[in-house]
Amino acid sequence: MSTITTKDGTNLFYKDWGSKDGQPVLFSHGWPLSSDAWDAQMLYFGLQGYRVIAHDRRGHGRSDQPWNGNNMDQYADDLAELIEKLDLKDIVMIGHSTGGGEVAHYIGRHGSARVAKVVLVGAVPPLMLKTEANPEGVPMEVFDSIRAGTANNRSQFYYDLTLPFYGFNREGVTVNEGFRESFRLQGLAGGIKGQYDCIREFSEVDYTDDLKAIDKPTLIIHGDDDQIVPIKATAEKAAKLVKGSIFKVYEGGQHGLAQTQADKFNADVLGFIRG
Repeated sequence: MSTITTKDGTNLFYKDWGSKDGQPVLFSHGWPLSSDAWDAQMLYFGLQGYRVIAHDRRGHGRSDQPWNGNNMDQYADDLAELIEKLDLKDIVMIGHSTGGGEVAHYIGRHGSARVAKVVLVGAVPPLMLKTEANPEGVPMEVFDSIRAGTANNRSQFYYDLTLPFYGFNREGVTVNEGFRESFRLQGLAGGIKGQYDCIREFSEVDYTDDLKAIDKPTLIIHGDDDQIVPIKATAEKAAKLVKGSIFKVYEGGQHGLAQTQADKFNADVLGFIRG
């Protein structure tokens, strides 16, 4: 397996596929998943001649499971170390859900000198948590229930979570059991402590300043039926904060649209990259 060792001694697993001469497309996954969530994109863009890279966030997938350091500052620093280790330049950064926070915070914390374009899909920025200033957000009780589900029976909780995640709880939608089982397997490959800590990072961290720091062409994609990351609290606000961004709304789209609508998503992202 390909790994790098970060400055604090944590081993991070990553995939580096496709043409080494191709423009790098770097993927950041959502919670509680791993780089495997990007299978459909890694294959597609790799076959298009791009260099495709995806890592397992610390505490997730095949990376180390440290007790401490499971926070967005460290996630962004880990991403910076991977980018520098591989000497990636002219990068297309793509982040889903929590990974969207990771991409935004990387730019806010480390700048955009190595970045060409940004894609945020179902992403959590600017802020998921409901507050007086963010009434469209999600109440803290919901995140507390996610903590409880993760702590007490994450195998069943992750499996149940796939229903709203992929919109399989909507009338007339065909349930894809393969997606459900893959989600649970990816979640269980990670460590419970890192995943538990990460809940705070996707719910309570305010990424407003990070979004304002993005100074590269940006595509924001979000489903208007996203039951996990509400579009009104996140993408609609992010589109106003990232100057000159393109905002695409998938009608009836769910949180896992990069998998359930992979053909459409891949084509839209390819058009954006080439545009």
